[in-house]
Amino acid sequence: MKKLIWLFSLIVLFTTCQKKEQHILIETELGNMEVLLYNSTPKHRDNVIKLVKEGFYDGLLFHRVIQNFMIQGGDPDSRNASPQQMLGQGGPGYTIDAEIGAHHFKGALSAARLPDQINPDKQSSGSQFFIVQGYKVQDQELDRWEQEKGIKYTPEQRKLYREVGGYPFLDNDYTVFGEVVDGLDVIDKIAAVPVGAADRPIKDLKMKISLL
Repeated sequence: MKKLIWLFSLIVLFTTCQKKEQHILIETELGNMEVLLYNSTPKHRDNVIKLVKEGFYDGLLFHRVIQNFMIQGGDPDSRNASPQQMLGQGGPGYTIDAEIGAHHFKGALSAARLPDQINPDKQSSGSQFFIVQGYKVQDQELDRWEQEKGIKYTPEQRKLYREVGGYPFLDNDYTVFGEVVDGLDVIDKIAAVPVGAADRPIKDLKMKISLL
């Protein structure tokens, strides 16, 4: 009996650990963003946790910023990069299998990747990510994406796109593996900074990421 109770306790503990939510904090000089990592995308979740523990992201730049679209970072080549250096090609030396499912609402944490022509399996970059700013989307546009992408948006998802916004053009093509749960206004601040060539902010905008 004691052995059965001990085994049951282990199962409960394991299940609890499996369901535990992991949050990360992205710190910038324009404010902080708290991000929930999805348990539904375990490969991406575990990879980010590993990189954060290693301090991989600390000192990297948001190297590509497009207002009403997204803010992108995670290129290791951006650490101490010169102002003229072209960025966006760096990574940890591996990719991650796609775990596509969640949609690109405002605040979505999504994995950057190479285009379909050279990446038909839609594998994600091992480190580069973007956070969606987007825009408020009307139902007519969602109708079009439903037809073109074979998506069926629920009434709740349509409401989120209408009232909060996002970028549905990317749905079913990129892996969303988390969402900003605090600090949506920081996305707007970063997206509004002046940019130069290749949409790189003129003034370096560094990040630091830690586990919560």
